[in-house]
Parts: sequence; C-alpha cells; structure tokens
Amino acid sequence: MTGFQDRPKDGFHQPVSRPGAVALPLPKLRYGSVTRLVGHQMQDEKSSACPFREMYANTAASRILLAMGTQGEAGGRMDFSEYLGALKRCWVLLFVLTLLGGAAGFGYARSTPPMYKASSSIFVSTQRGATPSELVQGSTYTQNLIQSYAELARLPSVLEPVILRLRLTTTPELLADSVAASAPLNTVLIEITVTDSSPEQAALIANAVTDSLASTVQGISPKTAAGTPAVAMQQVAEAQAPKFPFAPNTKLLTLTGAVIGLVLAAIYALGGELLDTRIKSLKDLRRVTDLPLLGTIPTRPRRSSPDAIIMRIAPHGRSAEAYRRVAANLEYINPDATVHSVVVTSAVEGEGKSLTAVNLALALSEKFDRVLLVDADLRQPRIAHYCQIEGAAGLSKVLAGTAELRDVIVTWSGIDILPSGTVPPNPNQLISSEAMAALIRTCTAEYDIVVIDSAPLLPVTDTLPLSRITDGAVLVTRAYATRRGLLGSALDAIEGVNGHVLGMVLNGVKAPRNDHSYGYVPGGRRAVAREGQMAPASSAGMHLPEGHSDPAGVATGS
Repeated sequence: MTGFQDRPKDGFHQPVSRPGAVALPLPKLRYGSVTRLVGHQMQDEKSSACPFREMYANTAASRILLAMGTQGEAGGRMDFSEYLGALKRCWVLLFVLTLLGGAAGFGYARSTPPMYKASSSIFVSTQRGATPSELVQGSTYTQNLIQSYAELARLPSVLEPVILRLRLTTTPELLADSVAASAPLNTVLIEITVTDSSPEQAALIANAVTDSLASTVQGISPKTAAGTPAVAMQQVAEAQAPKFPFAPNTKLLTLTGAVIGLVLAAIYALGGELLDTRIKSLKDLRRVTDLPLLGTIPTRPRRSSPDAIIMRIAPHGRSAEAYRRVAANLEYINPDATVHSVVVTSAVEGEGKSLTAVNLALALSEKFDRVLLVDADLRQPRIAHYCQIEGAAGLSKVLAGTAELRDVIVTWSGIDILPSGTVPPNPNQLISSEAMAALIRTCTAEYDIVVIDSAPLLPVTDTLPLSRITDGAVLVTRAYATRRGLLGSALDAIEGVNGHVLGMVLNGVKAPRNDHSYGYVPGGRRAVAREGQMAPASSAGMHLPEGHSDPAGVATGS
C-alpha cells in the first residue's frame, strides 16, 4: 500500500512504495497539454524533458483558456440549458422590458397623427391610328412614354396649378413629398396616390393632380394632322376620401416595441451570463479545473447566525450531511494512501474556509477518535472566535519556542484545537519554518487526522509551504462570489511550488426548493433537524467544555 514516509529535515514529504504495494493510477488533471499526477511532480504529456518553467507557463496559459471558456475538454462553452437557465433567472426583466417596449410602441402610435391615402387612376391612349398597324405603333409609343408621364406628376409644372386651384399653403417641392405616381408593368395606366392628414384633402389633391397631369401632357405631346394632341389622358378612377388611416399601424408598432424590449432583455440576460466569470455550479468549476469536487455546501437561511457551526446546531440537517460527505470523500480520495493531514484554504478571503475547517473537523471526529484542528491563519485567525475558546496562547508561541504544544491545545466538542495565538509580526517566516514542518510531523504522528485552517492563497503566500508539508490542500470556493480567474490563479500558485490539491469544496450553493433534510437522532427516534434551529448537544454526541456556550456555526465567514 502506498503511503507517505516520515518527513525529512527539509519538511517536505516524498511518495514511497511499501513492499507488496499495488500502485493504482490516480486521477489526472488536464490543463491544456500538461497532465499532472496527484501527489507527484508535473510531467508533460508530449515531452518529459520539458523544463519546469516552460511547463508552468503552458499550464497557466491553458488554465486561462479554460477560464475564458475556449477549451471544450473542460466544458468551456455554455450549453443550451445554461442559456435557458439565464433567461429563466431574468424572467422578471424579460416580462418588464417586453411590457415597456409594447407600451412605448403603443404610445408612439397614439402620439403620431393619422395619415390618409387617396388614389386615382388615369388612362393614357393615342389619338391616331386608322389601321391595326398604326394602333400597335401608337400603343408601343404610349408604353414607352408612360413612365416619363408618371415622373411628370411630381414636377412643379404639374403641381403649381394644383396649389393655385386648391389654394394650398405649400410649395411644389413640399407637395411633391406627399405625391406618388406609378405605372403598373405592361399597362397604360398611371396611379396617382396622395398622402395627407385629412382624408378629404388627400382626395382633392389626388383628383387635382390627375387633371393637371392630363392638361400638361396634352400641352407637350405631339399634334395630329388635325391639330389635336397625339396623346390623351382620361381619368378612369376618381379618388375618394378614405375612411380609415393607413398610418400609424398601432398593432404593428405595439408588437414591434414588445419584440424590441424582449430582445434587449434577452441580450442583457445572455450577455451578463457570458461575461459573468463567477463560479456558480460544477460546470463553471470544470471550466477551470478537473480536480475532484469533494462536496457542495448549501446556503444557510437568513435567520441563522453568521458565525453558526452547523455540525453543532443542526447535526442532522442538510448542511451537516454535506460536511459529512466532504469528510467521507476526503477519507477515500485515494484508497491506497490515507490522508493524515489536510490544509483548508481558499483563493481569497470571505469564502468560508475557516468555518469549513471547523465543520470538517467535527465531521471527521465522528469517524476518527483523535482529530486536531490547527488555526494556521496567523494574520486573521478565526477559529478561536467561532469556537468561543481562549486563543491568546497557541501556534505562534509554539513556533516561537515560548510554549509547549501540549499546553496550548484546547479540547472542544470531541476534537482538539490548536489556536493561532497572538498575531506575530512575521507570519510567513513562522509558517515556512522548519519548526512548522516538525510540528506537523509531530501532530500527524499523535492524531488520526489533522485539519489546518490557513490564510487565503492570493493575498499572501503563507499557505503555499503548507500545501507541501501536508498530504494536500482542500480549496474552498464560494458560489456566486469567486471568479474563475481568481481560482485559476490560486491553483497556479500551488502548482508553482509543486504543492498538492486534494479537491474542491463549493460553498454557498443554492439548495433546491423541494429539497428536505432528515436524519435519525440517537435512540432510534426519527427527527427532522431544520437549518438554523438549535439541536441539543447530547443528541449530536457532543459535550461542551465548562464555561463555554454552544455557538452556532455557518458556512460563511473567512
């Protein structure tokens, strides 16, 4: 069976194989073309002689591509269900903007003055031709000129008489904008259409333009032998005042406004989803890394205390079971190498690492007899506050040589806790010292498992040496808060020192509405433990130290 031998003087463990061991392949982490075996040094898939710096550059670049969603191997692109989910989450916005768009279109239609169209038709013919051949020639002549006659209807020579006749207060240029003339193909008809805000005025202008066009054409057309115009025009359809306006089209404008509002809302929803790099689900996590997901911790109700320790206040609740699942997965993450020490960290602060460490230690204590929780966050220690124990004497004094380890360990709720102690001026030097490595070796020899809460990875480098002198790190990520780029940078930092990440914990995941927690309390009586309700310490198999209250704990905080 494969295990980890006693740490050498440099404080870093080396993997060894015990006699008779059967080495099983461990899960591979794919970052572009680089594959790293868990617990071993990184090796390039294509060239094992690749320099470490080039390997690390390739790894970082590949993860950036994963975070941007350009590599399908890690599920980089959104699928159809994610698009539907984004639209579903923004259904209120979709409804409101659709309603506002329709209302805007309807308002625009109502504010626009109605416009009416009146049309008249005029027939163009030739006045000469006694034989069929002459008639055909005359018809061809007329068809060749029919388009020119239609264009003539909008010229001042035709419109000026109309203005004088109807006493209009306009100019030929302005009147031409409301007049349209067309000649249907293969016909000798000219259709005159006039647009006006008054239906009666539109009809009057259309008839007047028809009469003026006929007079103008007769004046400029060739003459026959008898001195009459060769081309004659006769009105065949008189314009009538329309009963209904043709514009604005209220229904069309309302529908168009609603569609525009819907499209804008959809663009906003989908654009926000595409540009949002926060990790919200396992799919988002897979865009950054293929590390195993040890568990997901659901969000807590608002009525719960922000410092509540869920393994104590609701040991049979949904969140408590989630922590037990993390502990079980951690125990069997590698069946051939038992995990004796784990460091709990996060990319940045505020992701719930400290409370995850406390609850994880309590969950492990249900399986192991001797569990030690170490507060190695020497910059912003939180374990003593959450557990309501004295934290003035602790790890910092042990590393400085001013206190003995056994004198500062506090027993609390079935586990031993090593508080951080006073905040030192040189936390990084203490954590990366040989004294810290020796302390980890001592603790792992005396305890079944050691859980270490450490500082975030990106603000400081305190956790990096811990990821090497322990069996590995558990990286806590808060859903809807941590961005893929930050998580990728945190993983790159651990890879840069050849550290080991055991797996991920996704914190603050929204639980389904129809999800109900249940459990069995000691004694065989079935009980439902609702989140945020206090559970007796005796029902959880825990005993409080004298002088301390039963604090509440939550998967939030640092």
